Amino acid sequence: MAKKVKIYSTPTCPWCIRVKQFLKENNIVFEDYDVSSDPAKAEEMVKKTGQMGVPVLDIEGEIIVGFDKEKIKASLGF
Repeated sequence: MAKKVKIYSTPTCPWCIRVKQFLKENNIVFEDYDVSSDPAKAEEMVKKTGQMGVPVLDIEGEIIVGFDKEKIKASLGF
């Protein structure tokens, strides 16, 4: 079964665009939260990570900050 993936991002962040592109290329379904326009999601992201940097991925509770391709692959099991 596919893991639940959430991404906290902003529309102007190049790494956010890359990570979403990477997930789409690998047919990974994800929920995308724009923290620049959703203060509640921005607050949720800060609570999870302690910082404001994007992208932040939450893969079934495993937090990955930034576009760390190897960590993402390991977390998703490929």
